[in-house]
Amino acid sequence: MIVEGHRRFQYGGYWFGLIDPWPEYWSSDWYDTDDLYVDYYKDGYYLCDRSHPGDYIAISFYLN
Repeated sequence: MIVEGHRRFQYGGYWFGLIDPWPEYWSSDWYDTDDLYVDYYKDGYYLCDRSHPGDYIAISFYLN
């Protein structure tokens, strides 16, 4: 969803903001169909997609 002009999603009471764009070769409905998870890797949080191992989308983490 877009919140205050930023791409964000909420899960488990926490907000995550997408910093990196997702790759153009991902399907247009990846956020509804793919198995996604958040991982802490190399001093940052990343959105990972099990359908595209090795692709990491940098995200920000908000306590709210």
